[in-house]
Amino acid sequence: MGLLEDMTRRVRKLDIIDVKLAQSVAFFLALVIAKLIPDILDINICWFVVLFVLCAIKPVYVFWFKK
Repeated sequence: MGLLEDMTRRVRKLDIIDVKLAQSVAFFLALVIAKLIPDILDINICWFVVLFVLCAIKPVYVFWFKK
């Protein structure tokens, strides 16, 4: 069994609460990094918007347009 198949099998065990908790972990990790490296928050807001759009393209496409 390859790595991707093993990870897919493990992810399928997660329910919605587990997924949301994992999202919360990522959010709080980002907050910790922002507190440890405060210069990150001095970045222009346009960069955050660009990253937001780039990260949102595929999920939006899959959710709304993919058949």
